[in-house]
Amino acid sequence: MENKVAAFAATPDPTFGQKPAPSRPVLGTATTVATVHGPDPADLRLVIEEDKATGTYIYKTIDRRTGDVIQQLPREQILKLRDQVAYEAGAVVRTKA
Repeated sequence: MENKVAAFAATPDPTFGQKPAPSRPVLGTATTVATVHGPDPADLRLVIEEDKATGTYIYKTIDRRTGDVIQQLPREQILKLRDQVAYEAGAVVRTKA
């Protein structure tokens, strides 16, 4: 008969039952810095435009590198709503029932 007993003890796996660590991107490249931490504040620019037709201002935060609008106040949907004939101030938010 052949002996099937191992000559050494099995080493337990210290990571057994744990979730694998999330893979981290290589830091230092512009792409990974923007995706991990958001756009660098030094790359952002504030543009204030006056809407002469209505006499209001539009504030835009723009990424200098890409030219993309990150945020706009008032939002574009509100500007479109304001251009409708049936729009009245307070039509979006009603404080009285």
